[in-house]
Amino acid sequence: MSMPSTAASPSPRMLTVMLWLVATGFFMQTLDSTIVNTALPAMATSLGELPLRMQSVVIAYSLTMAVMIPVSGWLADRFGTRRVFFSAILVFTIGSLLCANAHTLTQLVLWRIVQGVGGAMLLPVGRLAVLRTFPAERYLPALSFVAIPGLVGPLIGPTLGGWLVKIASWHWIFLINVPVGIIGCIATFIFMPDSRNPDTAPFDMKGYLLLVLGMVAISFALDGRTELGIQHAAVLVLLILSLAAFVAYGLHAVRAPQPIFSLDLFRIHTFSVGLLGNLFARIGSGAMPYLIPLLLQVSLGYSAFEAGLMMLPVAAAGMTSKRIVTQLITKYGYRHILVINTVLVGLAMASFSLTSANQPLWLRLVQLAFFGGVNSIQFTAMNTLTLKDLGTGGASSGNSLFSLVQMLSMSLGVTVAGALLATFTGLIPRATAVNTLPAFHATFLCVGIITAGTSWIFAQLAPDIRRAAKKTDPSERT
Repeated sequence: MSMPSTAASPSPRMLTVMLWLVATGFFMQTLDSTIVNTALPAMATSLGELPLRMQSVVIAYSLTMAVMIPVSGWLADRFGTRRVFFSAILVFTIGSLLCANAHTLTQLVLWRIVQGVGGAMLLPVGRLAVLRTFPAERYLPALSFVAIPGLVGPLIGPTLGGWLVKIASWHWIFLINVPVGIIGCIATFIFMPDSRNPDTAPFDMKGYLLLVLGMVAISFALDGRTELGIQHAAVLVLLILSLAAFVAYGLHAVRAPQPIFSLDLFRIHTFSVGLLGNLFARIGSGAMPYLIPLLLQVSLGYSAFEAGLMMLPVAAAGMTSKRIVTQLITKYGYRHILVINTVLVGLAMASFSLTSANQPLWLRLVQLAFFGGVNSIQFTAMNTLTLKDLGTGGASSGNSLFSLVQMLSMSLGVTVAGALLATFTGLIPRATAVNTLPAFHATFLCVGIITAGTSWIFAQLAPDIRRAAKKTDPSERT
């Protein structure tokens, strides 16, 4: 396998600009996702839908990203990271304009799919550019630097979304992406270093179709009963079809000379454990940004702007805690940090099952901040664990598979949350379309249990797995 090529060795200034470009990509995606979650009730009112039936707006975006991510890795190898990253920002911006002009839920879901196509290239290609450009001992601080500016999105997203809904309309939550996208396109064209693999293998279309079939089938199986009214027999058939598609891909990958994702990646212990841990832990983490704004607005009577303000402690605590992750991993190792922190994240999620209208404001703020802090530690630790031992040769394939699992689990998180809400609304006697709080309580408890149980996966790590032995100088964070 030939080494990926770069047009020129980037200067320190170019490396710094590239980090900010990738951070801008994360900013666009996180800003969009948090604004949408906060504005879902306003969208539902405008489009004549029920607030608890709007999960398709979120699922369409994240599932499309999961479906398109395998293509992004191949495109980056074939055409170069700079060209693909530029195209990603452009498509994402066009999708935002289309979403702002949607007049029905169907149109909005369709244009969210267009956004997903751009986002699918945006996230993994940006991470791949960092992975290929920085040496292994600097990758962890570089990823942390990229993630911190990216947290500006969720920091201002909910409040900005609620404010825009209050003074204008929900359409402006998509238009806000346009100026950021224009600046990102210009900066990428001028400053982004290029990297490509001149010997890119032909695209594995058969394996890709099997993966797409599996992901779409499991999503429809979990969400179809809630939104599409699919009968139980059809749900069972879809689940079996999904399992069969994933098994068929495994058999195909063993025989294919150049599979889209080589099964050899799973021989890397940190990658396999990190990937499985991400898959299940992010189901709960993907559900929470959808559930919390709905809880505040639908069950507790908050306005969109007030719900956005209540999300500030989550993002602020996440930004603060991310600064200490490197030191924690260096001192205690990945196993101890992830096992303990995964349980803490699950408990933080389950604690929302105790929410009531009479809960003191200060206690609610502490609860939100605690969840934001431990959830941020979880993300950074899982991300760096999964990617830390990928060599340059496996960077493209492993990075794309990791991004696929991230987005699939986020999509499944919203799907599971929507299905649980609908199920508990009809199952719990006290839960009705008007009194939704008992259904939210049961849903938070379930996602907390799912997340805490994921700690068993991280317990399979060797206790001495840590970051690189060389201690990173703080000045290198720039």
